[in-house]
Amino acid sequence: MLMSKRLFVGNLPYNIRSAELKELFAPFGNVIDAHVVLERGTNKSKGFGFVELEDADADAAIQALNNSEIAGRKIAVNEAKPKEDRPSNFNSRPNSY
Repeated sequence: MLMSKRLFVGNLPYNIRSAELKELFAPFGNVIDAHVVLERGTNKSKGFGFVELEDADADAAIQALNNSEIAGRKIAVNEAKPKEDRPSNFNSRPNSY
């Protein structure tokens, strides 16, 4: 079974779409998934996304693309950190009756 790594890609140009993000990483190996994160409601890019590649391919992509320039923006590419468990805002405040 092949292992994969999920990469965070930050400071993306706001007009880049998921298909273009996948094309950017394709020269480094098999892109399992690539998506640009969009605002709810407006479908506008938040300027970052995630790419999943096989382990060895991911390391090569980080080395080649981190701090590279796309459409005048220097992108950041690194291994994604797991989402932290965050308390819900609804239940995190004490009652003040």
